Amino acid sequence: MPAAAQPRRNRLARTVAVVCTGAAVLALPLVGATSASAATTPSGTTLAGYPNNLDGWIRQSLAIMAERGIPGTYNGIHRNIMRESSGNPNAINLWDSNAAKGTPSKGLLQVIDPTFAAYHVPGTAYDPYDPVANITAACNYAADRYGSIDNVFGAY
Repeated sequence: MPAAAQPRRNRLARTVAVVCTGAAVLALPLVGATSASAATTPSGTTLAGYPNNLDGWIRQSLAIMAERGIPGTYNGIHRNIMRESSGNPNAINLWDSNAAKGTPSKGLLQVIDPTFAAYHVPGTAYDPYDPVANITAACNYAADRYGSIDNVFGAY
């Protein structure tokens, strides 16, 4: 084999290995995980391939929402998350009227348990603190109530 073809062959082999590894990881059953968003890889990404951070959680939620016909945009979701929790998936409101009634608002989009239960989207974790499940359920609720999370500009 000519020396010039060797680097191209190595790049091709690496590319094929990466693609096949990624496909194998995505095809693995989620044994012990409640959802793809709950399980992460050592590289800091979810098994679905999204970064395990606010940007990745929003993008993964948008992909699930698109599959389910739930409207919303990155900007609308991000704007509401920053207002509700400042991006903290473990945020909990222990002082408002919901908390006084025993149902505090939780997670990135501050969803109460009954709302989370009613608008939970199959395929996400059944955990209001799970970032992807919280975003997706909240957007499902906002779509039902306001037409889209994009139409929410205050507490909802």
